[in-house]
Amino acid sequence: MRRSVLAVGCALVLALAGCRRVPETPGATLGPSPYLRELALPYVGPTPHDWRRLSGRVVMVAFFATWCFPCVAELPTLEALQKEYGPQGFQVVLVGLDLDGAKTLAPFAEQYALNFPVLVSDERIQQGRSAFGLIPALPATFLLDKEGQVAGAWQGVASHEDTSRAVEKLLRR
Repeated sequence: MRRSVLAVGCALVLALAGCRRVPETPGATLGPSPYLRELALPYVGPTPHDWRRLSGRVVMVAFFATWCFPCVAELPTLEALQKEYGPQGFQVVLVGLDLDGAKTLAPFAEQYALNFPVLVSDERIQQGRSAFGLIPALPATFLLDKEGQVAGAWQGVASHEDTSRAVEKLLRR
């Protein structure tokens, strides 16, 4: 009887040991924030992108689509913010949600020659299974602090003044 209880106990411990949760994102155990890791996406256009270089920076992640008029209308503001605050540790990252991905985004990025990276979203992001959750409306913007945590988020176009104040506040921290 004692051996059977011990055997059942050992089997239970071994079974539970194999039940640890496996992260959805590769390398998601420790390290950079889950929001920064979500930006490990391919880029298109003239501005290169390496998500590992975002750590320690204030990052504005703007979700957009090429067919979204407010998204395209917001591009000059994003470019001005990048130019003004980039040298101080700020980075704009545009994440395209066009369903045909790079096929549409690459010519768009080349034509606009933006001063920040344009990333191609993957299926997980499009289905709302990323750290950013479901993106129900465009444009959708997340402002990440220097630790890579969400410090602000909004849908729609924000004014240059409001956005500048939020960025400046995070850069001063």
